Amino acid sequence: MNRTEFHRQFNSPGPVVMPVIHVLDVEQTSRNIDLAVEAGVAGVFLINHDFSVDEFLPIVRAVRHQYPSLWMGLNFLAVTGERAFPILGELEREGVRIDAYWADDACIDEAASVEEQTVANRIQQALNDSGWKGFYLGGTCFKKQREVHPKDYAVSASLATHFMDAVCTSGVATGQEAGADKIEIFRKAIGEHVLALASGITPENASVYADVDCFMVATGINITNDFYNIDKQKLEQLLSNTRAMKHN
Repeated sequence: MNRTEFHRQFNSPGPVVMPVIHVLDVEQTSRNIDLAVEAGVAGVFLINHDFSVDEFLPIVRAVRHQYPSLWMGLNFLAVTGERAFPILGELEREGVRIDAYWADDACIDEAASVEEQTVANRIQQALNDSGWKGFYLGGTCFKKQREVHPKDYAVSASLATHFMDAVCTSGVATGQEAGADKIEIFRKAIGEHVLALASGITPENASVYADVDCFMVATGINITNDFYNIDKQKLEQLLSNTRAMKHN
């Protein structure tokens, strides 16, 4: 899927806004989903910051049952696709559809060729073997992972396009903006591939990132000093701002 097809799928000429919900329990997750859907989002991501994947999965199953048609992605914190994809395949066979997986680390080695990407190729094999058919977003030059020198951003981003549906990058930490120069490098390096950004987006700075195709956002739309709950006004303002944008 190229970026034009991605925007068409979500009927969004500007960046597609995907709220990221830091899950505590079914009730808190459902409350935030209801708010996000009412605001008009295209989908949501759920993430398990506070407990293990095994504890997360019953909540995922319950939420999917409650929202059978919602476009819903997952992030298993600090879990690569190599472990995640078999789990997603099992969920799919259970009838629990997961539309996307976002990995913090896609394990791209900027010093190696495409063929020599040992871990990324293992992840690709795990995806192929799993039977899961969803959309894979892989963290590249991503916060809290192995630091990549800015001179290697372009080669890392270009390599990433061989292994994932959307190349996902970030600022240096949660809530920290990515530099416009980093986004420009990524955009040029990946061409018409989908580019996602997963930190530092706010209603106020959204226009800086018009070249980004997908905004995965939590801190910038949450209630101030609240890690777990969306501020409806902030989300609506971000959506309003992105609807006035158009991908270049």
